[in-house]
Amino acid sequence: MADFIHLHNHSHYSLLDAACTVDDLVSAAAANNMPALALTDHGVMFGAIEFYKKAKAAGIKPILGNEMYVVTRGSRYDRDASESHPEGKRHGYNHLVLLAKNLTGYHNLLKLTTYGHTQGFYYKPRIDFDLLREHSEGLIALTACAGGVVSTYLAIGDYDAARGVALQLREIFGEDVYLEIQNHGLEREAVIREGMLRLSTELGMKLICTNDIHYVQREHAVAHNVYLHIADVREAEDITRLRYETPEYHFKSEAEMLRLFRDYPGAIASTVEVMEKVNLELTLNVNHMPAFPIPEGAGVASLDEYMGLLAHQGLEHRYGAPTQEMRDRLDFEIGIITRMGYSGYFLIVQDFINAARRRSIRVGPGRGSAAGSLVAYALRITDVDPLRYDLLFERFLNPDRVSMPDIDVDFQDDRRDEVISYVREKYGSDSVSQIVTFGKLSARAVIKDVGRVLGLPLNLVESITKQIPVKMGKVQPLKYAFGLEDDPSGKWSSIKELDWVRKSDDAKVQQLVEYSVILEGLNRGVGMHAAGVVIAPSDTSDFVPLYKTPNTELMTQFNMGDLEEAGLLKMDFLGLITLSVIDRAVNLIKKSHGIDLDIDAIPLDDEKTYDMFGEGHTVGVFQFESSGMREYLVKLKPRSIDDLAAMNALYRPGPMDFIDDFIDRKYGRKPIEYPHPDMEPILASTYGIIVFQEQVMQLASRIAGFSLAQSDLMRRAMGKKKADVMARQREDFVKGAGERGVAPKIASEIFDMIDKFANYGFNKSHSVAYSLLAYQTAWLKANYTAEFMAALMTSEMAHTDKVAALIDECRKLGIEVLPPDVNESERDFVVTSHKIRFGLAAIKNVGVGAVESIVEARVDKGAFRNVFDFTERVNVRAVNKKTMESLVLAGALDSLSGNRAELFSAIESAITYGQQRQQELQAGQSSLFDDLPAASSAAVQPSLPSLPDWGEREKLAKEKSVLGFYVSGHPLEEWRQEAEALSTVTLGDFDPDVDGGIVRACGILTAVRTKIDKRGKTMAFVTLEDFSGKAECLVFSDAYERSKSAIAEERPVMLTGKAEVSGDALRIVVDEVMDLEQAIRSQSESLVISISTVVATPKQIEEGMRILDRQRGTGNSSCFFYVTDGNGTSWNLTAPTVQLTVTSSLLRELRGVFGASNVRIAVKKREAITSSYSQRNYS
Repeated sequence: MADFIHLHNHSHYSLLDAACTVDDLVSAAAANNMPALALTDHGVMFGAIEFYKKAKAAGIKPILGNEMYVVTRGSRYDRDASESHPEGKRHGYNHLVLLAKNLTGYHNLLKLTTYGHTQGFYYKPRIDFDLLREHSEGLIALTACAGGVVSTYLAIGDYDAARGVALQLREIFGEDVYLEIQNHGLEREAVIREGMLRLSTELGMKLICTNDIHYVQREHAVAHNVYLHIADVREAEDITRLRYETPEYHFKSEAEMLRLFRDYPGAIASTVEVMEKVNLELTLNVNHMPAFPIPEGAGVASLDEYMGLLAHQGLEHRYGAPTQEMRDRLDFEIGIITRMGYSGYFLIVQDFINAARRRSIRVGPGRGSAAGSLVAYALRITDVDPLRYDLLFERFLNPDRVSMPDIDVDFQDDRRDEVISYVREKYGSDSVSQIVTFGKLSARAVIKDVGRVLGLPLNLVESITKQIPVKMGKVQPLKYAFGLEDDPSGKWSSIKELDWVRKSDDAKVQQLVEYSVILEGLNRGVGMHAAGVVIAPSDTSDFVPLYKTPNTELMTQFNMGDLEEAGLLKMDFLGLITLSVIDRAVNLIKKSHGIDLDIDAIPLDDEKTYDMFGEGHTVGVFQFESSGMREYLVKLKPRSIDDLAAMNALYRPGPMDFIDDFIDRKYGRKPIEYPHPDMEPILASTYGIIVFQEQVMQLASRIAGFSLAQSDLMRRAMGKKKADVMARQREDFVKGAGERGVAPKIASEIFDMIDKFANYGFNKSHSVAYSLLAYQTAWLKANYTAEFMAALMTSEMAHTDKVAALIDECRKLGIEVLPPDVNESERDFVVTSHKIRFGLAAIKNVGVGAVESIVEARVDKGAFRNVFDFTERVNVRAVNKKTMESLVLAGALDSLSGNRAELFSAIESAITYGQQRQQELQAGQSSLFDDLPAASSAAVQPSLPSLPDWGEREKLAKEKSVLGFYVSGHPLEEWRQEAEALSTVTLGDFDPDVDGGIVRACGILTAVRTKIDKRGKTMAFVTLEDFSGKAECLVFSDAYERSKSAIAEERPVMLTGKAEVSGDALRIVVDEVMDLEQAIRSQSESLVISISTVVATPKQIEEGMRILDRQRGTGNSSCFFYVTDGNGTSWNLTAPTVQLTVTSSLLRELRGVFGASNVRIAVKKREAITSSYSQRNYS
C-alpha cells in the first residue's frame, strides 16, 4: 500500500508551462509503483481522456482534475478584477485544484471548466464562488500552490483574509476540501506552511502535501525554463536563471516526499485518503447521437423505418427502375446500418447535405470510403454510383468491426459556414461546437524556437532545420537525426550533414541539442480543426469541456480521437476551394453564354477533355496539376474515369514506383500476368496491378472465400504488419484458398503479392470521387476555358504567386488577361469577349466598399468619362487618395482620358473636386451648368496636367507594386523564347527532384537586399521572378563579387546555382548572376532558323541572308536551317562558315523576316554548366 500519491500535476496541456507529456507522467508513476495519479492542468481538461485511458492501461487509478483560476473577490464577469486581488495583479484570479470524486463530480468539472472559458475569461478562464457553490457536488478541492486562493493571503501576511476564504471553501466542500502545502525550498512556501498549519488547527481542516509537478526529471529544469520562454519574442538573457526559481518541480519519489514532509504526517496521509475517496469510472465508446426529428406525415414510427423509406425512394430516383440485385444490395446495407444503430447518423448527414443543395451551396461528389455505400448514394449523401465503379460498402462500414461511420463532406469553401449555421439552428447552438487541435514542437519547430530563446543566429538554426527530412508527412525525430540513438525500426538513420552539431564544442549548440531533444513533441499552442464539428444530443458541455478565448471560436477541449471515445458525433465539414471555383465558373458561363449548366450532368466521355489530360495541359485541374503528374498523364493518355482514378491512387510515394509498369501494361509493352485466373476479373481494369484497397478485399474474398468484412480486417492487419497476426492471416488465407481448389504454393504467392501491395493500396471510393471532381474541372477548362480560368484566378486572388502562374497559363492558352478597368471590372475576375478582365478587389488598397461604390456608380449612370467624373460619382470616403493611387498604378483608369502620369498627378485635385460636388448635391445646391449636356458640363471640371507618360518598364513596375504581379505585359516578354531556352527550371512549376541539383533560371530581379557577412564582405538576398512564379535566392560574398555588376532591381538576368526545395518553395544558392543579354551571347551554342519554301518568299530569304552576312565571323555560334516543303519533305542544313554572336537585336531582326516562332537559339548543354559550376570553390 502506498503512503503518498501525487495529486497536483501538470502536463504539456498546460500550454508552454509544463514540459512533460501524459505518457511521461504515467510512466513515472508506474516506475515509482504509485497506485494512483492525478492530472490537474491549468484551467483546462485537454488531456483528461488520454490520461484516463493510459493510466488505466498502466494499472494506475486516474484522478481527473483541473487547477482552476478563481475570482476570490467579486464576480467572474468583472473585467477590472485586478483591484480585487490581494496583490493587485493577476487580473483578479487565484488557483484552486479541483478533483473529480465520482461521475457527478466529473460532470461538474466539465461545467466549471466550460464556464471559465465562456463566462469568466479575462486573460485566464476564471470561475467564482457562485459557480463553485452551484457545481461542488462530487468534487474535492485542494487550495493549490503559493498562488492559491488561501496561500496568496498567507504569503502577504493577511491571515484573516486567508481564514475567510478557507471558511468559504469549507462551507462549499465540507470535508472534501484540503489545505495544500508545498516545499520547493522557497521562503514564501515556509510562511505558507506555517499559516496553513495554524488554519488547520483552528478550523479543523486537513492539510495535504503536493509537489506541483511541471516536468518529470530534475535535470529537465532548464529545458522547462526554455519552454516557458518560447512565448517570448526575445532571447532569454540567462536561460539558467529559472523563472520557477528552483529545479524542484519534478516527479519526486514517495521517499523524497515523505522526507520533505516528515513534519506533516497528516498532510501525507491525506493524499492516500483522497485517492480512496475517488471512485470515477467513465463509460467510453458509447454513442450519444443527437435526436433527428421525423417529419410529421412521414408514415413511419422509427428512425430505422424513415431511413429505409428515404433510401428506397432515393434508389428509384437514381436508377428509375432498379433491378432486384440493386434492391438486394440496398437492403443488405440498410440491415447492417440499422443493426449497428446508425440510422440517425445517416439521416442527420443527408439532412444537412440536402439543405445545402436547397440553398445552392455546392457539395462534393463524395469523400473517403462513404462513396462505397449505395445507401449514401440513394440518400444523395454522395454522387458516385458505387455499382458503376465497383465500390464496396464493407470498406466503409464493416459489420465485424464496430465503429462509428465516418462521412466527411466537402462544401464550397466560401459558403461552408452557412451549412454549419444550419446545423446550429436545427440542433441548437449549445449542442454544436468545433474541435480543438494542438500545434506541436516538431523536430524542425523545436530547433527554431529553442535556437531563438538561446539567441543563436538564424542562419545557423536554418542550416540545421533544412537537413531534417520529412518522410510520408512525418519529420525525423531529433534523437535519430543527431545520431544520439539508433532507430529500432530502421526507418531513420543519423544525418551525416548534422554530425558537426552533435560534435560541436560550442556551449550554445550543445544546449540547443539537449533542450530540443527534451522538448520535441510537446504542445506549443491551440488551433481549431479545419473541418471538424461536433453535434451533441444536448448541451455539448454535458459531455465534454469547452474552450474559448476572445481570439478563438467555441471549441471542444477534447481532440478528434478523444471525442470518439467520449461517444460524440463528430463530422468533417470541409471547405473545398475547387467547389467554389466550379460554382463561379458555372455562373460566369451563364453570364457569358446564357447556359444553365448542370455540372453533375456533363458527359463523362468528352474527347476534348481527355485530349487535354493526355497532353498534360492540366494546370488548375483539381489533383492533376503538379508537374510530375502532368508528365505521367502525357505517357498514360487517360480515356476514362477509371484511368484517372488509378493515376490518382498511384501518384503517391511508394505506389509511384508502379506507374511506368501500369502504363506499359496498358499499351501492351509488358505482359499482364495473373498467378491465378480468378484474379483477372478483379485486376483487369488496373492491368494486373493491385492499386486499390477494395481489390485487396475482393481478392481475399474470391481466392480464399473470406467475407468482405473478413477481407477488410485482413487488409487492416496487413497495414499494421504484426508478425503473429500476419501468420494467422496467412494460415487462414491458404486454408480458405485450398478449400476452393487453389494449391498451397500458389495461395501463398498470392498472399505475398497482396501483402506487398496492401501497404500501398488506396481507397478506391475516395479516388473515384475525387477523379470525378477532377474531371469536372478539366471539362470546364477544355470547354469553357476563359470562364474556368477567371474563376480560378478569383479563388487565388490572395496568392499573388499563383495568380501570376495562372496569368502565364492564360497566355499559353491564347487567352488575354486584361488589366483592371473601372468601366468594365467587377469585384472578381470576369470574362468579356473571350478575354479575362482583372478583378478590382485584387488591387492593393482597394477594399470591398470602394469596389461596391465604383460598380454601383457605373451601373447607375453608365461609364465614367474622366477622372473628375469618376470622383464626382463614387463615394470618395471609400475611394480615397490611397485607393485612387492604386487604381491609377494598376491601370484601372486607363479607359478614362489622360495617361497614367497625368492621372496620377491629378489625384488630389480630382478628390477635392469630387468632395465639393458631392457636398453641393447633399446641400441641395445646383450648379449653373447642371442642366447642360454631359459634354458641356465637363467644361466646369478641372483640366488634367499635360505630362509625358511613364515608360513601359516603369508602368509594369508600378503595376506590380499594387497587384503583386505583371498583367498588361511582362518585362521579360521580349526575351521569352530565350529565357525559356536558357532555363532548366520554371520557378512557379518546378519538379521537386531539382532539390540539391544545379539549375539555371532566367527572370527579373524584383527585389535586392545586401548585407555585410561575418568576413566583412557583401552578400545579397534577391528575388527572381519569371512568368510562372518566383524564387528567393541567396548570393554569398564570393558569388556577389563575381556578379555584382548584374545585380540590380528590375534587371533581366540568368543565374546559376544550387536548388533547395522546401515544400512548395524553391530557393537557389547562387553561384553566378549574368545579365540576360550577356547570357544569350555566351550560352547560345547555335542559331536555328526554320524556313518553309511554301510560305517564305525569295525576297524574305534574301533579306535574312543579308542580316546573317553582316554577323558572319563575329562569334562562335553556329547557324542551322530547318527547311520544309509543302510535301512533307524536310532538310537540316548547316552554314559552317557563318560563325556569329547571337544577340537579342539579331534575333528581333530575323524574327521580323521569318516570324517569331521560326527563329530560336540552341543553348549549351546542361552538363557543361554543371561542370563549370562544380569547379567553383563553393560551400
